[in-house]
Amino acid sequence: MVTMTIAPVRPSGPTPVQSRPIQSRPVQPLEGKARARRTDAIVSDLRDVSHQADTDELTRQLIETNAAVARSMASRYRNRGIDLDDLEQVALLGLTKAAQRFDPNAGHDFLSFAVPTVRGELRRHFRDSGWMVRPPRRVQDLQTRIASAQEELESRLGRSPRPSEVAAHLDESTSDIVEALAADGCFTPTSLDARVADGSSSLGDLLGEEDRSLAQAEAKVMLDPLMRGLTARDRRIVRLRYYQEQTQQEIATSVGLTQAQVSRVLTRILTDLKAGLVERPPAA
Repeated sequence: MVTMTIAPVRPSGPTPVQSRPIQSRPVQPLEGKARARRTDAIVSDLRDVSHQADTDELTRQLIETNAAVARSMASRYRNRGIDLDDLEQVALLGLTKAAQRFDPNAGHDFLSFAVPTVRGELRRHFRDSGWMVRPPRRVQDLQTRIASAQEELESRLGRSPRPSEVAAHLDESTSDIVEALAADGCFTPTSLDARVADGSSSLGDLLGEEDRSLAQAEAKVMLDPLMRGLTARDRRIVRLRYYQEQTQQEIATSVGLTQAQVSRVLTRILTDLKAGLVERPPAA
């Protein structure tokens, strides 16, 4: 008796691929070409996955692989009035938004898609939070463009560009560029407590104050000719009211008038003095 062994029948066509979860693993910091190769590999895997959990894991790896790029972009904005740690958080937020919106089937390079998003988040953060003294919006926007233009022109010219060269590069007027450059300190105005010179004085110590005696001297020069044109009684009433600060009733008792009469006299005197100041020609 012959015993026959029948092999199982295999279905024709390609063997179906079993979907398996993407293993979570830490991403080591990469540089240059290594980062680009790792990014391309992750994007390629994203095209093939079908489970949301796999997509989420690969998106996390995509963010971690390119986190150094976002931090590098944030560092370009250092020393402009916002802590570098805060800038890096903003840049990483932009990178995360880009990774979550990225379509691996669109044929785009990931960083070409992500960099504008990160830059936009940084500029928006400066626009909304970075100005301690807020200039006009057009100046804020222009100053951000100037910063990028200066970096590009410095590498091309080998020196700091002139305002006219920046203006030509951005197709803006030189006066607008100068105005925006003058507003540069609005990010971090100098403290009035900052030490100057030999360190014994602060900036606030060197600022001038309102000199009331100077204003009084100027008023005296302008009013003296007009005061000489008043009658002796009117000059006495002005002196009692505005120099000795007596009340109208006290003045009335001194000059032999009623309080109502003193009020009318003062109104007339002030009206005449104001008219004299307006009509008086300026000194040569």
